Amino acid sequence: MISKEKAYLKIQELVARFGEQIDSYKQADYNETLTRRDFIDPFFKALGWDVDNSQGYAEAYREVIHEDKVKVGKATKAPDYSFRLPGGKRLFFVEAKKPNIDIKNNISVAYQIRRYGWSAKLPVSIITDFEEFAVYDCTKKPKPTDKSGIARIKYIKFTDYLKEFEYLWDTFSKERVLKGSFDKYIKSDTVKKGTATVDKDFLASLDNWRTYLATSISLRNKELDEDEINYAVQLTIDRLIFLRIAEDRGVEQYGQLKTSVNQKGDSYQNLFSNFKKADDKYNSGLFDFKKDVISENLKIDNKVIKTIVNEMYYPESPYEFSVISVEILGSAYEQFLGKIIRITPAHQAKIEEKPEVRKAGGVYYTPQYVVDYIVKNTVGKLIDGKAPKQIEKIKICDPACGSGSFLIGAYQYLLDHYKNYYYSFFEKYSKDAANNKLTQYERNKAIRERNKLPLTPDGELDSHLRKEILLNHIFGVDIDTNAVEVTKLSLLLKCMEGITVASIQKLDFKERVLPTLENNIKSGNSLIDVDFYDSVIDFGEEKKVKPFNWEKAFPDVFKQGGFDAVIGNPPWGADFSEESLSYLREKNKEIIVRMIDSFMYFVFKSYKFLKPDGSFGMILPDVLFYQTDNEKLREYILINSNIEALLNLGNVFENVTRPSCIIIFSNSQPTKANKIITVDLTSIKKENKHSALNEMQNFESVLQKELKEIPNSRFVTTNAKHFSIIKKIKNGKVKKLSEFVDEDGIQRGVSPDLKEAYLVSSELAKQFKLEKSHLRNVLTGGKQVKRFHINYPDLQLIYTKRDSDFKAIPNICSFINQYKSKITCKEVKEGKHSLYALHRAREEKIFNKSEKLVGVITEDEIIVSIDRNKTFVTDGLYLFGVKNIDIKYLMGILNSKLFVFLYRLTTMESGRALAQVKPTVLAEMPIRFIDEKNKSDKLLQEEIIKNVEIAMKLFPEISESKLQTKTEQLEGKLEHCLTKIDEAVFQLYELTEDEKRIVEEKK
Repeated sequence: MISKEKAYLKIQELVARFGEQIDSYKQADYNETLTRRDFIDPFFKALGWDVDNSQGYAEAYREVIHEDKVKVGKATKAPDYSFRLPGGKRLFFVEAKKPNIDIKNNISVAYQIRRYGWSAKLPVSIITDFEEFAVYDCTKKPKPTDKSGIARIKYIKFTDYLKEFEYLWDTFSKERVLKGSFDKYIKSDTVKKGTATVDKDFLASLDNWRTYLATSISLRNKELDEDEINYAVQLTIDRLIFLRIAEDRGVEQYGQLKTSVNQKGDSYQNLFSNFKKADDKYNSGLFDFKKDVISENLKIDNKVIKTIVNEMYYPESPYEFSVISVEILGSAYEQFLGKIIRITPAHQAKIEEKPEVRKAGGVYYTPQYVVDYIVKNTVGKLIDGKAPKQIEKIKICDPACGSGSFLIGAYQYLLDHYKNYYYSFFEKYSKDAANNKLTQYERNKAIRERNKLPLTPDGELDSHLRKEILLNHIFGVDIDTNAVEVTKLSLLLKCMEGITVASIQKLDFKERVLPTLENNIKSGNSLIDVDFYDSVIDFGEEKKVKPFNWEKAFPDVFKQGGFDAVIGNPPWGADFSEESLSYLREKNKEIIVRMIDSFMYFVFKSYKFLKPDGSFGMILPDVLFYQTDNEKLREYILINSNIEALLNLGNVFENVTRPSCIIIFSNSQPTKANKIITVDLTSIKKENKHSALNEMQNFESVLQKELKEIPNSRFVTTNAKHFSIIKKIKNGKVKKLSEFVDEDGIQRGVSPDLKEAYLVSSELAKQFKLEKSHLRNVLTGGKQVKRFHINYPDLQLIYTKRDSDFKAIPNICSFINQYKSKITCKEVKEGKHSLYALHRAREEKIFNKSEKLVGVITEDEIIVSIDRNKTFVTDGLYLFGVKNIDIKYLMGILNSKLFVFLYRLTTMESGRALAQVKPTVLAEMPIRFIDEKNKSDKLLQEEIIKNVEIAMKLFPEISESKLQTKTEQLEGKLEHCLTKIDEAVFQLYELTEDEKRIVEEKK
């Protein structure tokens, strides 16, 4: 690799040579090719890049790709250079110009490079003629009318290259890029708020095109119903995008769609002739007119078709389809699939979110790095180090494939694996063919062997093998027919990435360019088999449910025992009809505790589809790890599989806040020595999770058998030291908190439908003459309940139950009635309870205890205090009576540093936006019981009680103190008491000095 000093000297030499003859270089006959050869290539070589491919790699493996061979119309061509990391990931484009171009002020050249970079979702790209060097932020959507300075980050004249050498070297040299400097640069100077990424903008275009088409089709084809219109619209858009991408990649003649729609006559029928030709050429299913009997006779307004097609071309289109990846399209399509066309009685098209998407708060499009991690740790473990012959029968499935992101990730991983395997032979044969020490016969034999390899001259897999890999390995199911079509489209586009005009011309006349995926990607309900018909007579319900038999759909897969890998991001919180829910509960008894979520069915069903030793990897809601309702599913996984990884991710989705996790396991009986990788990324910012996951080399691990010892078999993702403390405490002299809670259990407070209607000050109660018989002193949350003390407010609860005599409290009813329009409780609207009754009143006896512990719900730690005033509480608080233990001793333990540590680790609530203390989890907390015969136990208990009593007195004294010196003295005394409580708790639970330090350091 070139040194920094040599790079400086080389650029100094180039600057001097250019300066000496600048006028001649700016002559018309000194063209762009000469500029590249004489100056731009040497410039980037000086920065360490192998511009000439001196290492002799095939194009697929080069670090600098020259892409000027792909022409895209008259207005633009593909970028001159693409700089890449090892493995092929693009970093930035460079567009070269001849020196007589005014780069600083030229609008079109700036738009050109920004369009390339933005379409490829690259953060920056460069345009240069050596005389000028301009770096553009490509995260901002380009417009043809933008001035050349818009989104320009840096502009350097060649005369300033040496002055700016540190910037050039630190940002764009290969050495610094490989060390991460480029990543730091783009984070500091680009990706600013308010940018329109290409996937988001493409989604907006998809929505607009869908609306245009749906409105026109609905008005002009009134014989079609809503489902048929959705189908026709989806298919038309998919076909246009497929052919438009084929044009920009050189597989189809550029501009043919635009030419067709702008000819005389019916624009759609002119366009349809292209679809018919594509059917003959591709055989992809996308243009299957035996299956599609709607499209050919569609009537669509000329203006609509022309508008959509013209918006796909330069200069109206900001998209450069030759560089938009399938993954970027998939991101847009996933959001697109979350919406559906509704046709109004006036035949107007309305685009609406699907009910399930609206309920979930958005579409959970899986970030690419999560897809890559799951694929690498499932598919990767099955195939790495193996020859193609050894993996030819491997079958991979996503049972809820959506737009196909996981299947695309798996397919790409397979393509890379096959390519790397054959390329090692390609290199060997190429070296033998060039080795003059070998005989001519041996060199010719090497050439023959190289030509037998399923690779193109560029080092890419040939089209036949790409198709074979797709058909042999990739399978998917989705209940949404449109999602199935999008998955097929995405996979076909990925298959087509390596196909060139030359490779098409070499095909046998019987062989089509692309495969049909009808037997690989299917539409149906992954969870409900055809035996659903046995109990359901209603055809409408059956049609909506779409029962699906896996064995009949994929007979060859199940003949060999099932799938080798099941991956994906299944639906969370999906709605089911009563019939479906009854069916699912009956079929999944083994994992049902109480409530159940759709993702749980997918996990359980997917396990059943796995071959022995098959691999499972999914991103799921984090409640899988800790929620009581998932206890049986966790136990099932612990007993029946070898868990390989548990990753607590926190929030990763772009448009929704829903903490998630990754679980990876294999279908095999767990071994005693099986260790699970555990990772907690919840405290890391969303934008940094990708790098954190990649950079974490020393993952923590725990023995699988030890997870069974955690209460409720929770999947704790913590480090080994933390885990050993949890295990030690669990195995000590402890009982569950529930054993010290009275018969009423741990309860949440009352739920008023509207706080302002049910919570009143004493002054307000007097003003409205509210009946005292139904007023109760009340606490509402963490502002009042603190550790060891309560700030009682001037606040009263209107306590009414469903069976209250409302005629006896007319003033209260009148007061509540003024808020009638604001009370939105569903049960009130449905008449299930009166407007004047509390939603959940709770039994009065749970509040009327002589003493009870009251705690804060909305926290990620335990905060409790003693109430001796029979105070009521609302549902931001929980409460419980105590038995068989001193209440002050118990409060001291629950409020200790140790229990902050324990609760956060075992519940994974720490750092969550909507953290909550869950009574079911609280009930499982390990409370150290006192051995009455053990003198040390008794002394420690007395120490805790004594200091709790002092703390309870100090808090009100501190709040009432008016002198700063006195306040500081009291606070010092309080801190000493709390430290003494913590120390006594540590001793009771027998923690070592090292363990204490770990507890105190954990935030």
